[in-house]
Amino acid sequence: MCAIAGIWSTSGDPLHPMLRSMAATMVHRGPDDEGVWVDAGRGLGLCHRRLSIVDLSPAGHQPMHSVCGRWVIAFNGEIYNHAELRAELEAEDGAGTLWRGHSDTETLLAAFARWGFEQTLRRCVGMFAIALWDRRERVLRLARDRLGEKPLYFGRHAGGVVFASELKAFAALPDWQPEIDRQAVALFMRYAYVPAPWSIYRDIRKLEPGTTVTFDAADAAPRLDCYWEPMQAFCAAREHPFIGSLGDAADALEGLLDRSVRMQSVADVPLGAFLSGGIDSSTVVALMQKHAAEPVRTFCIGFDEKGFDEAHHAAAVARHLGTLHTEHYVSADEALAVVPLLPSLYDEPFGDPSQIPTYLVSKLARSQVTVSLSGDGGDELFGGYSRYFIANALWRRLERLPRPLRTGAAMMIRSLKPATLSRLIRPLAPLLPSAHRYANPGDKLHKLAEVLALTEPRAVYDRLMRFWEWDVCPGVAPPAALAADSGWARFGMMDAMMYADTVAYLPDDILVKVDRASMAVGLESRVPLLDHRVVEFAWSLPDSARTGDGLGKRVLREVLSRHVPTALTDRPKMGFGIPLAEWLRGPLRNWADDLLDPSRLHADGFLDPDLVLGRWREHLAGTRDWQYSIWNALMFQAWRDRWHG
Repeated sequence: MCAIAGIWSTSGDPLHPMLRSMAATMVHRGPDDEGVWVDAGRGLGLCHRRLSIVDLSPAGHQPMHSVCGRWVIAFNGEIYNHAELRAELEAEDGAGTLWRGHSDTETLLAAFARWGFEQTLRRCVGMFAIALWDRRERVLRLARDRLGEKPLYFGRHAGGVVFASELKAFAALPDWQPEIDRQAVALFMRYAYVPAPWSIYRDIRKLEPGTTVTFDAADAAPRLDCYWEPMQAFCAAREHPFIGSLGDAADALEGLLDRSVRMQSVADVPLGAFLSGGIDSSTVVALMQKHAAEPVRTFCIGFDEKGFDEAHHAAAVARHLGTLHTEHYVSADEALAVVPLLPSLYDEPFGDPSQIPTYLVSKLARSQVTVSLSGDGGDELFGGYSRYFIANALWRRLERLPRPLRTGAAMMIRSLKPATLSRLIRPLAPLLPSAHRYANPGDKLHKLAEVLALTEPRAVYDRLMRFWEWDVCPGVAPPAALAADSGWARFGMMDAMMYADTVAYLPDDILVKVDRASMAVGLESRVPLLDHRVVEFAWSLPDSARTGDGLGKRVLREVLSRHVPTALTDRPKMGFGIPLAEWLRGPLRNWADDLLDPSRLHADGFLDPDLVLGRWREHLAGTRDWQYSIWNALMFQAWRDRWHG
């Protein structure tokens, strides 16, 4: 795994110093080697930081030139089928190609020269961000993998083109004075991440997954093209559904996953896996161990706080599979010590609190291995989130109620404050089922009121996913459309929700979280479930194989049951959480009070002080649980402190 960056400028300024400075900001992504190359006559330069995974020799050094000298590449990622691509190239050459080493970078260059840019990308199985310079045609091409596992930012600076794996690289450029995009701030506050193609800065954009961008001059407009369009792939899969029993589907899925895990277990460095003891990671580890000559190294962290610890489940799965398991119980102080690091690790505002345990488990794994496989993607592909079932059931009930009745009930509930409602309801608590005896029943009723007023299924799901309304950012109107058109009018609600998460929440939240946390410690994370052939197969499955009988991941559970007893993994999904609500009222309170100082919020002008401080007071008083929306505000303020303080 590596980092890439580049500049194409008409200014005539020396590029070597700027490129080295950009590379230095990302040394954590590639601690093993650095390379800088400049085409001085064209004003273009590329830089690369290398984490050596395959072909540890100098033959893997980048930026790398093609044998013919026409192409120069800076590449971040892994092409898992590069040996197959080499064999095809050699077969077409007859006598074979003379290779300098066995890196996938060299294979890519030869493939680009033979088959062209987009045709090669369509043949690749892997995760990647690529910059390719055509010296003859003077064209710069950038590309990102289909599911968005590897990041790539690009934009304008000083009249030229700049790009990099992380935003912090741009801070090394002379006269870097970016403008914060207020619409991106509003999107972040709403969803806890900045969705592609937005970035937090106006002149910088994220390259979307499955997309290429081409520049034929430093001052030319970019041309965007899709080599893998997710909606087309989704529609094709739904139009040609899998036919067969649940067992047949499990056979087919296991074959695809088995191939993906084997391909992603190839490395010239120590390899292991994250193991939470849940369905997804247990399946990946089971298939790894199936082919391993010795015990697979697995890693898990635990918390002493009740309700946040899965380590004992992971240990039970590890014992059954016979892995070499390492677990570490994290103290509250150890976890809280990560909080000040977050704005530097995630150099764009990022509000998923599981960023903390993800960093800690990555750090644990890096103490023994350089590559770790994970089970990310299973929830989005196979219906693992409880919100899918909640939103679907909720909409079905709402549809049966006349709209005037719903809106009237919502108005009545909102006419009283949550604290008042709680006081009125608490005397009735003994008459209610135990599952509905809430600590703050007024809070629950106000959330119900928000849902009662909704008029379409997409709005129901959006309500479950958002943390703030647009008015938390004064003067910012909502965008015409978010990045993902999830086809709500064309497909069933369950399909639409899973698709929307796969193309938005997965790449912009889950994969960002894992990439930055693992790369911060020089660990490469691989995701076998996101082999695009697995993704397309999952989309072809009938609902009964994914979410049948009200059970998410039905077919994935069937695969896992062949390797691990169901009793070890059959439990409610816990998630990778932390006791954030309590920490905000306790050890993090002074830090939060400082960041949310009213005079500071007024002076900054990005967030509405009355709205933010109102929720903060309610959270501290325990009358409402605003932990996640407050965390978003804190992460934005902490990010501004770090990068614009």
